[in-house]
Amino acid sequence: MDVLKYKDYEGTAELDMERKVCRGKILFIDDLVTYEADTPAKLQYEFEAAVDDYIETCSSLGREPQKPLRGQFNVRIPPAMHKDAVLRALTDKVKLNDVVVSALSAFLYANADVNHNILVTVNLPQESMDTLVSTLSTQSPQQWRTKTMGTSNYAQ
Repeated sequence: MDVLKYKDYEGTAELDMERKVCRGKILFIDDLVTYEADTPAKLQYEFEAAVDDYIETCSSLGREPQKPLRGQFNVRIPPAMHKDAVLRALTDKVKLNDVVVSALSAFLYANADVNHNILVTVNLPQESMDTLVSTLSTQSPQQWRTKTMGTSNYAQ
């Protein structure tokens, strides 16, 4: 489905093959506002006219036009996942909402930043003064390097 956009409103763009017209409706509002045109080229114009008319009609009725989506919604998830999300928020010292926004960003936008905290415990002999260094890049696998008094050993 194609989506038309104008003044923070979205609308559908559909073909009615029975009536041989293009049609649509404004999305994400409770009021039913429709528009149609003879050609796809004219549908965007009719959509914009419908949005403008909707805003003017609401004004003349003395009420605020509905804004598409408020940015709030309820999510039903398994209790164990809810618990894990709350624990993650506590660990990261953020609000649960921030965890959900990060998860949705990662799902919706491929280049979203995702913060994974990983704790690695390495037991080395006390007499060994080695430093364990990790490097990670998207072009090479993760490498662990131990540095001992001017020498380096690599392991993958």
